[in-house]
Amino acid sequence: MSTPSSNGPLPGLPASGLKHDVEAGRCSTKEDDDEDRVSSPPGPFDITHTKNASIETLKRWRQAALVLNASRRFRYTLDLRKEEDKEKRRRMIRAHAQVIRVKGLSHLLKTNLERGISEDETDILKRRNAFGSNTYPQKKGRSFLRFLWEAWQDLTLIILIVAAAASLVLGIKTEGIKEGWYDGGSIAFAVFLVIVVTAVSDYRQSVQFQNLNEEKRNIQLEIMRGGRMIKVSIHDLVVGDIVPLNTGDQVPADGILVSGHSLAIDESSMTGESEYVHKDQKAPFLISGCKVADGVGTMLVTGVGINTEWGLLMASISEDTGEETPLQVRLNGVATFIGIVGLAVALSVLVILVVRYFTGNTEDANGNVQFIKGRTSISHVVDDIIKIVTIAVTIVVVAVPEGLPLAVTLTLAYSMRKMMADKALVRRLSACETMGSATTICSDKTGTLTLNQMTVVEAYAGQKKLDPPNDSSKLHEVVTSLLHEGIAQNTQGNVFVPKGGEDVEISGSPTEKAILSWAVKLGMKFDVSRSESTVLHVVPFNSCKKRGGVAIKRNNSEVFIHWKGAAELVLDSCTRYVDSNGQFQPIDEEKDFFKQAIDDMAARSLRCVAIACRQHDLDSVPADEESLDKWVLPEDDLVLLAIVGIKDPCRPGVKDAVKVCIEAGVKVRMVTGDNIQTAKAIALECGILHPSDDASEPNVIEGCVFRELSEKDREQYAKKITVMGRSLPNDKLLLVQALRKGGDVVAVTGDGTNDAPALHEADIGLAMGIQGTEVAKENADIIILDDDFASVVKVVRWGRSVYANIQKFIQFQLTVNVAALVINVVASISSGAVPLNAVQVCSSAVYLP
Repeated sequence: MSTPSSNGPLPGLPASGLKHDVEAGRCSTKEDDDEDRVSSPPGPFDITHTKNASIETLKRWRQAALVLNASRRFRYTLDLRKEEDKEKRRRMIRAHAQVIRVKGLSHLLKTNLERGISEDETDILKRRNAFGSNTYPQKKGRSFLRFLWEAWQDLTLIILIVAAAASLVLGIKTEGIKEGWYDGGSIAFAVFLVIVVTAVSDYRQSVQFQNLNEEKRNIQLEIMRGGRMIKVSIHDLVVGDIVPLNTGDQVPADGILVSGHSLAIDESSMTGESEYVHKDQKAPFLISGCKVADGVGTMLVTGVGINTEWGLLMASISEDTGEETPLQVRLNGVATFIGIVGLAVALSVLVILVVRYFTGNTEDANGNVQFIKGRTSISHVVDDIIKIVTIAVTIVVVAVPEGLPLAVTLTLAYSMRKMMADKALVRRLSACETMGSATTICSDKTGTLTLNQMTVVEAYAGQKKLDPPNDSSKLHEVVTSLLHEGIAQNTQGNVFVPKGGEDVEISGSPTEKAILSWAVKLGMKFDVSRSESTVLHVVPFNSCKKRGGVAIKRNNSEVFIHWKGAAELVLDSCTRYVDSNGQFQPIDEEKDFFKQAIDDMAARSLRCVAIACRQHDLDSVPADEESLDKWVLPEDDLVLLAIVGIKDPCRPGVKDAVKVCIEAGVKVRMVTGDNIQTAKAIALECGILHPSDDASEPNVIEGCVFRELSEKDREQYAKKITVMGRSLPNDKLLLVQALRKGGDVVAVTGDGTNDAPALHEADIGLAMGIQGTEVAKENADIIILDDDFASVVKVVRWGRSVYANIQKFIQFQLTVNVAALVINVVASISSGAVPLNAVQVCSSAVYLP
């Protein structure tokens, strides 16, 4: 039911109350009522649609409803009281966030900003019941009848439907109902079979895409609960959760910033503005669905699911109608062209046979002339003309490739299912076929060619090599103290020590986990080290600068700046090191020793990371928060504390996968940010480089050299590059552009936010499902769910199988159609009969595949 019109106030509401405009999505006061009365005629009801109507509208509707049994009125409809309670809580959260800020808000939400909410299931369930779950309403998919409707609208099938109808009418006319329906009925059955199978396949594919979309939306993220970092599904997020944010992450829910450093958010998906929005305590609100463009931060979740801005947007979006791949478009063109040729030939045959008939050049089975002017009866003429038209219709059926749409649909649907089983989630259907044409793959090293399971296996402190690398007895307490402080504060990872003597839980990126694990073995107490100083400013690790830093203020007011990053780059910024006695010594004479140590480790495929620090004058530290956030940390005059070598083993089977690619004519190139020596060692281990290969430029090149080349030289170098080390994300983009200009079909793997341009530019972008950021995944065509290079090779194989299968079917289809067409055309012109009828042609074209 609906509410009575504006002839009087609504029952249960004051006359001055608000009236909700469903269509415009706005609220108008009573002063607007007169204007409304002019534009809409008076009637007994003023609510035309209850679907997606606001709670206020539904409330008015119910207050006006006249139902005999009030207890049964709204038993199976939305619980408005519960929705009102949720809205009150949301308003309270926003109001308190403005007034009492995040600390007061966390108190109201019973959240510890350092440890998060408890892991108690009862508490989590209460929060979910009070504020909702972090899920969005499911978009209603298209019905099976809709797919049937779309399937029969194929032009090829329409031609066949017309031919079937004509053949059925003419057959019954000439041969009677018992035998005359064979040809037309067979054509109709073949068309019906194609339509049903196509609709069933498309419907299953639609359901599959819905499942894939669910898989894409089911993001795994780390949150803080009970003092430790745990990985949960984005759907399990609740109001009150503490969520760390890093560059490339998607903001998983609406929230408020707890702390952040250089945090910039891309809100273009919500606001349409391309400028990044910087977040701090003055502008702390974070919107669900936006991306972290730069910096790091921690947020307190205040709204989830449909109660977020992103949730409201998702609820208003209709189902994606899908896409046609380039192959489908081309094959549709082929089928249409053949159909038109068939129609033209059939029309020509019809004209020729009619002319021959009326000129007396056709004979019946007894050798008598069929048409003699003035002697042949009209009924005989009509019967003979119907037979001629039947011949023309049969030629149309012979010409049209009725099995082609079915073959394409089944091949693509089957390939997508198999690719999913092989850990490849297809985001764009066209990638299935494009991957089959790939001539080169530009692959990352870490996590794709390697396992991304990193361990510190070698370490240098001072002029000493620690053997084993976690032997703290060889470290002076000054070095140990500075290492513990720098590693604990200069990280986005976390160390959780469970009660009861269980194993320490370490979270973070693989590199950070390796370094944190090494520091714990050296005796670092993570929580203690962090409590002894306060973070002033953080420079997140940057793939361009290849280092990250933190400025901290100790409890005694001393200020230290800690840096961690690519060993040779950090070493270049060091002027001193700490010797075995804990004294700071000039590094000039010792720098060659450290460089040699880095080269030795890199040659054994170890990732080298240097840890350094420097003291800073307290008076030089910016005083206010805004200046502190823009503070550029000094990177010179550093003191080298340690250099570690991290082992990341090659994935099992990657060497065989690379060999398969090479044998298939696909060139594999490795593009990595690691040291050029490390890159060469890994390339040799994976089979990308062979011991006999030339390991000099341009076969093996550093990114800085490649980017300085002219555009023409880059195209020449790109063809020869096998390994690129110390590359920036933009170097990968330049390489992709140069290869494509040279005629290559390029596939690129990537996992970082800065890889997005290269993924977008490539013919096929392959994002990593485990380590890949949400920004990288959104710009990719295919997501490799297990981050394994072997899965990339399987994608190439499936892409080629799509082409091969369809090519074989086209060869079969055209062989049948052309041969049958020629036979029928020649026979019909010469004898006036066709040896191949519609039943035989449809059987061979539809049933055999």
